[in-house]
Amino acid sequence: ILVRSGYQEITLVGQNVNAYGLDLKENERFSDLLAAVAELGIPRLRFITSHPWNFDEAMIEVIAKYDNIMKSIHLPLQSGNDEILKLMGRRYTVESYLDLVAKLRAKMPSIALTTDIIVGFPNETEAQFEDTLKVVKHVGYSGAFTFIYSPRQGTPAAKMIDDVTLEEKHRRFDRLKDIVEESTAAYAQTLVGQVKAVLVDGTSKKNDQMLSGYTEENKLVHFQGSSDLVGTIVQVKILESRVYHLAGEMVNEPHQ
Repeated sequence: ILVRSGYQEITLVGQNVNAYGLDLKENERFSDLLAAVAELGIPRLRFITSHPWNFDEAMIEVIAKYDNIMKSIHLPLQSGNDEILKLMGRRYTVESYLDLVAKLRAKMPSIALTTDIIVGFPNETEAQFEDTLKVVKHVGYSGAFTFIYSPRQGTPAAKMIDDVTLEEKHRRFDRLKDIVEESTAAYAQTLVGQVKAVLVDGTSKKNDQMLSGYTEENKLVHFQGSSDLVGTIVQVKILESRVYHLAGEMVNEPHQ
């Protein structure tokens, strides 16, 4: 119905979306669902949030196969240290996470990866925090959501004795934020000069001839154009990176 109604983009959403099917008897997995939706012909298909533990080879193959599945994946890291990941209840290691990143990039070299990271988890040492920074630098994320740990009632972590001071948590957060911004800026700069397909989201509140929308990599772009283009996909040449958004101009060239 959505495709027939002219919708340009669908996002499949779940707290751990790629765990779909694990509780079903029919042996259907998220990769099957993803392929089935892609074959409906929706111009753009996204999904969030995927858990590294359930991200299998079949998913990688499906994402690479279908052009309408956006090559932009949110892949939460949380921490770059195995001991902290274990305390968090994350069922993957840094090695397996980086192996997954390598497999994704082997199939899709230009894929955009974003992540979630928590600093100051109970009893996180400086060395363990440094491990997280090493992973962030190694992966080169196109963006990241960063958080300072705070106890959540009812979770195992809330019962842990935390010897990381609030001052230290903020210091680590600021260091992480600087490195994430460097990574975000470096990735955004690679898009400058390219022509990108942009789904027009809306117009500026101050100028209805200034449009904004998102590239396939989920990067926000501002450019001039008529308001009747809202809801359509247009070709935009990226002229400038402003780190968290891009500036461009609409062109008639085919998408490259």
